[in-house]
Formats: sequence, structure tokens, C-alpha cells
Amino acid sequence: MKRMFSLLPLLALAALALLFLAYGLHRDPQIKPDALVGKPLPARIMARLETGERISLLDARRQVTGSGPVVVNMFASWCAPCAEEHPVLMALKAQGVPLIGVAYKDTSTHTRAFLKRLGNPFVTVLTDTDGQAGLDLGISGVPESFLVAPDGTILAKHTGPMTPETAEQFLEKAAALR
Repeated sequence: MKRMFSLLPLLALAALALLFLAYGLHRDPQIKPDALVGKPLPARIMARLETGERISLLDARRQVTGSGPVVVNMFASWCAPCAEEHPVLMALKAQGVPLIGVAYKDTSTHTRAFLKRLGNPFVTVLTDTDGQAGLDLGISGVPESFLVAPDGTILAKHTGPMTPETAEQFLEKAAALR
């Protein structure tokens, strides 16, 4: 009888392993939840990198001039893929696409140095030092980008470094609104 009780934890562990294996085999890794697409941009309040002024992400979006969509880009100075995507963001800026940067879990000093070294594609940069805006947006890491309509509705989300192809997809969605 004692022997049977000593095997119970091992049997429970084996059952859990089978359950996780079954889940992993039937899960499509290409599916990324975009729960906020079609919903309003969260109104999380953050500080502007430039001035320290406290402003909501939604109000920062409203202050961007022009009637077209805006790209909100979550990035960090410590993020290698963020540096990799930076030329694409600079190209979007050169095309007149307004970008709002959100420095995720980073210091202001490191963020400023990053933007000085690579160039600043953003009309404004907000600091998400505690990562709460990232949680509100449902990000899984940085970089992540969101295409946001003039009314603040999230139109699309891209996880990972922005490439010229994904930037073009964002621009196509933006053009469809005009």
C-alpha cells in the first residue's frame, strides 16, 4: 500500500506531461492573439521622454496632426530586434507616417542615447518604465507595433521587428481608410 502512495506523485507528473504534450502538438505557433484589434487604444498615462509631461497614450495619439492613422511602436534600447527594425521606422517617418514611440521597461537616459545613435523616427516618445502600458496593450515583448485610427481604434498589430513588407501592409491598411 505504501508503495502505491509513493507512485502517485510520479503518475500525476506523467499525466501532466501528457497533457502539455497534447496541447503543444495541437497548438498553432503562428497564431498570435490580437485581442485589442478593433478596440480603443488604452488610456494609460505615461511621461513624455522629451518633457516629463504626463499624458495618456490615447491623448498622445489625438495630438498627432493629420487625419490618417498613426503607428505606435513599443521598443527598448536593450532590445536587439528594435535596433534591427529601426531603419524601417526611419523610412516610415521619411514617407510622412507619424509614429509614437513607447520606451518599454527602459530608462530615459538609455532611451535618449538609443535614439541619438540611431535617429529618432517618433513625433513623441512616452516612457513605460514599469511595463504597465505593455500589459494594457497585451504585448509579449518588444518590438511590437500597432496601427491606430484617428479615433483611437487599433486597426492592426505586428509582433516582432517591422520589415519593409510588414510596413507596407500597415500602409495599405492605412490607405484603405482614406
